[in-house]
Parts: sequence; structure tokens; C-alpha cells
Amino acid sequence: MSHMKNNGFSTETQLTQLGRDPSKQMGFVNGPVYRGSTVVYPTLDDLDHRRSTFTYGTAGTPTIRDLETAWTALTGGAGTVLSPSGLGSVALALLTTLKAGDHLLMPDSVYSPSRTFCDQFLKKMNVETTYYDPMIGENIRSLIKENTTVLFLESPGSQTFEVQDIPALTQIAKAHNITTIIDNTWATPLFFDAHKHGCDLSLEAGTKYLGGHSDLLLGMISANEKWWKPLRATYDLFAMLPGAEDCFLALRGLRTLHIRLKEAEQRALDIAQWLQTQPEVAKVLHPALPDCPGHEIWKRDFTGSSGLFSIILKPEIERTKLANMLDHMQLFSMGFSWGGFESLITPFDCRSYRTATVWNPNGIALRLQIGLEGVEDLKADLRAGFDRLHQ
Repeated sequence: MSHMKNNGFSTETQLTQLGRDPSKQMGFVNGPVYRGSTVVYPTLDDLDHRRSTFTYGTAGTPTIRDLETAWTALTGGAGTVLSPSGLGSVALALLTTLKAGDHLLMPDSVYSPSRTFCDQFLKKMNVETTYYDPMIGENIRSLIKENTTVLFLESPGSQTFEVQDIPALTQIAKAHNITTIIDNTWATPLFFDAHKHGCDLSLEAGTKYLGGHSDLLLGMISANEKWWKPLRATYDLFAMLPGAEDCFLALRGLRTLHIRLKEAEQRALDIAQWLQTQPEVAKVLHPALPDCPGHEIWKRDFTGSSGLFSIILKPEIERTKLANMLDHMQLFSMGFSWGGFESLITPFDCRSYRTATVWNPNGIALRLQIGLEGVEDLKADLRAGFDRLHQ
């Protein structure tokens, strides 16, 4: 039951079946949590030849394998490795594909910790990083050097939600023998098929929508045939595997992923459109709305939108009033994650770390994660918050 790729079932059905096999679980619907470091062998010959499915705890466990096989089937990749966090997956993917002396292309809108990893760790490895305008499209050619080996993509962009032309960028990369990596956390494989659109490696933070309940840290990377073995080799060298309980929770989250994502999509769109009518809001940055950068690309390449987007408040609203709004929200909390059942609202300002583009929103920027609370309750909470800006 854990290998269901190309079986004709819908995504919703596959999510209920992947990564579990009651016939091997004494009839129980879900697999047990395997914890362990030591694997014992029945004979010396078995030990000498490492004759075992799992040779040691760092090689994985049945719980980890179940999630790996499920994610591989869902993404259409050749294989998957897991890590203890989304940033861990970013690091594993980059360390698999880069070496000293290489040149890396990174979108200016990338997740800030990914940027820090490039500027600090990769710099020490003598890897040069060039940041590019996420909307550069075919003009990316002008930034390619002889030693450019990796093009990193994140669509939509973290915080500012620019949608990149992934098919055009991956086609150019392939023509120059450049490997493409995408952070696909916002859309998940349900709303964007990264490998089908030409990406060699696709990663995301399972911390977000796969977990869905803000109680685990996890990362996943799926790779195509060319990069699967090198990725697994890097993974084995680091032995950077997640805990069994986190994988168990992720498998449980997998069962309701489609339902939760569709609910997040519907609720976020409702609130985003409502926010467009509020007098305090100058702009809503949501890929499914026509005025978001790359909206036409989103319509062409994506099959849905998730629950994360940003808004820009009007210029006359002063930063000194923001605490009066945010400190007294009843339903929206402040926090640096998303994808869970709870709604979040967090101010951000990326002017200090963007280098290839100028971020000048001309107003306070807020990122919203729409959870599973009642939509009208969330609107009322936001409306009351906006009212406090005028007090």
C-alpha cells in the first residue's frame, strides 16, 4: 500500500494510503513508531555482509522509510530524504550540488535563513552567491558564469510573494548544465508539481502544512533520477535524520493534507479579498489576486493557493501605532512559522537584506497565516485591530 505511484487514484485517495500497510502492521491502520540506534544480526555472516534492511539507526527506521516512500510517490521524484527542519533540507540540497569554487544564483526574495546560510556557511566554503530579481525571467542568462552550477528558486517568494517563471528558468538552467533547486513549501506538491516543471530537487518544510499542527520540525527533499543517488550519499554522510515521533506525526498529517490545504486556500482568499476593501490596507500580496507580481504565471502553473500572504498598510499609518493593534489581537498570534491550525500575523521589513531589488512598500508590511478559525471571527479580529490603529 505504501507504493501507489501511477495507480490512477486521486491525490485525496493517495494521501490516505501512502506510507502505511496494515498487512505488515498486525492489522493496525497506522504503522508503529520505530525508535532505535542498534540493529542486531542473527549470524556473523549477516553482520559481515550488513545483511539487513536497516544496518544502524542512522540509516533510518521503518517509520522514516514510510514517510520517505510516501513523499516520493506524492512528488513524483526518484527518491526522498528527510531532515530535522526545512532549513536543514535547504542545507542538504545545497551541499549535495555545490563544491568550493562554484557560483550559486539565489532569488532576492528567498527565505531569510536560507540567505544567511549562503552568506555565512557557503561563503566559508568559497562558494559565491549572486542574488537576482525573482521576476528576472529569461534575463537570468546575463548572470550565468562559467562556474555557475546551481540555480535556486522559491516561488512564491518568502514574505513578498513574487511568483517566478519556473519552466522558463529551468529550461535555461538545463541548457547551461545548471542544477535547479526549488523551495516549494508554500504550494506543496499538491498545488505545484516541481519535478514536472523541470526542477531537479524540490524541498520544503514539513514543519508547515505537512505537520499542520505547529508541533514538529521536519524537512523533505525529493530528487529526480540524476540527483537521487548523490542526494542520498550526502544525507548518509551527515546522518542528519529526523526523529521517529516527528515522522509519525507527519504521516498522520499527510492523511488530511489535501482537506486542510483546500480549507486554507478558501479561507485565505476570502480574507485577502475582504482586506482589499479595508481603508487601512494599501495592497494585498497574494498570488491568486491579479495585482500580485507573477499572478499570470501562478494561474498557468499552479493548481491552488495556500493560506499565507502579506498586506501593505497605507503610508499614513505610523509604526508607533502597530503595537496597539497587534498586542491585543484575540485570534491572531505573532510568530515566525505558518501552516498550522492557528492564525498568525507578523510585521516584516526586508529592506535591510535585499541586495538585487529595492523593497519599498511605502507602508507597514504584515504577513498573515490564515488558520482554521471561523472566517468571520478572523475578520472581526482584524477589523478591531485596524480600529486600534486610530486610537
